[in-house]
Order: sequence, then C-alpha cells, then structure tokens
Amino acid sequence: MTVEPEPAPGDAPPPGGVLGLGPVPARTWYARDVLQVARDLLGGYVTTRTPEGAVTVRLTEVEAYGGEDDPGSHAFRGRTPRNAAMFAEPGRLYVYRHMGLHHCVNVVTQPAGRASAVLLRAGEVVEGAALAWARRERSGVVDSARQLARGPARLAVCLGLDLAANGCDVTEPGGAVVVRRRDAGTVLPAVATGPRVGVSGPGGDGGAHPWRLWLTDERTVSAYRPAYRSPASADAPRGATTSA
Repeated sequence: MTVEPEPAPGDAPPPGGVLGLGPVPARTWYARDVLQVARDLLGGYVTTRTPEGAVTVRLTEVEAYGGEDDPGSHAFRGRTPRNAAMFAEPGRLYVYRHMGLHHCVNVVTQPAGRASAVLLRAGEVVEGAALAWARRERSGVVDSARQLARGPARLAVCLGLDLAANGCDVTEPGGAVVVRRRDAGTVLPAVATGPRVGVSGPGGDGGAHPWRLWLTDERTVSAYRPAYRSPASADAPRGATTSA
C-alpha cells in the first residue's frame, strides 16, 4: 500500500468539488528519475478540454522509458526529429504514431536534454464517459466501459489526443491537457512491476527493465503481450521494437 505525500511547493491546488482531484504538479515535479515519476503518476488524473467537452482518465498503468542508456527507448540512438520532444523540458507531452496505426501519449521527465518519458498505458474514464465512448466508437469497436481506455491507443482516443498535442504543456491548470496527482492521503492498491509491453531485445528484458508499472486488481490494466516480430521503427535500436 502506498500513500501520496503532502503536496510539494509550487503545486497548483485542484478546482473545488471536481472529482476530488489532487494538485497540478509544478514542472520541477517531473524533473526527477523517470521511474519515480512513473510510480507517482499511478492513481493520478489526465484531463483534456476541447470544444467537444472534457474527459478525465484516472491512470492505472504506465511504462517508464529512459534515454540513450535504455535500449527500449526511442532516444536510445540520440535525438531525432521524431523524438525531439523527449529532450525538451519536463512536464510536456511526447506523442507519436505507432506503426502508422495509432497514437501513444507520454509525459516527459528529468531535466531538459536528458531524454526520458512515461508512457500512459491505461486508465479508467471518470469524467466525460459519453464523449470518450463516442470517440472510441468513431475509431473502432468498444464493448464495455472497462475497455474505453484499456491500452495506450484507446487512452489517446478517449482523451482526443494525436500528434497535434506533441509538446503540449501539462503543468498549466487551465491548459488543454492537464495532469493532476492523486489526492494527498489516497491509499492505492499495491503497485506491480514487469516487462514492458511489445518491446523486444534487451529493452524487453523484465529482469533488467521491469519498467511497466500498474495498480493491482484494476480491471482497466491492459494485458501483457511480448514483442512480435515486425520491422523495427527508424528510431529503434538494431533488432528491436520500441514503445517510447
């Protein structure tokens, strides 16, 4: 069991009466080790605001990705036009299109220039369910509330995020995309760790990189799938497929 610490200096307070959300962390909160930020994002909330309305997802599963020392990371080979957002200041989004099929949303961590990010893998829609459902139906089949944001592609669709959100600042309480910590004192289920989904080669070794983190007993956590054999991304290390 883990308990969220008291809000840090610089945190923006939550709006009164909205789902009991915690504060919006200051940018310095993200300028930490990627695994620490990943763990602390569990049980937190992501809200998007568009002309269609607002959707909020409570995060139940994330994955951490380091920089040039992480063979599973897009930044393993250094900076490219595609992964430039990973090298930007912390507290911004890194959004990419995976296999040309769907979008994945990451939050950048560590100080600028030290590429790392947390992939938002899955969550529970707690606000704007009708809008999230409509977005998912437009993009494919959805058969239950559990499946709305169960997996990174579905989560991105629910939140209405695509490449246009790459580089977006999540530290502004009034912004289009806002990340909030869980309330101080919130008790979470145990946090489990394991190999990252769909990552091959050394980066997919769960012993060396148990960097997928999830809340146990949460129905929205996605199923683990090992890497399948497919052409590697242009940004992937030789012989590997990557997720972020």
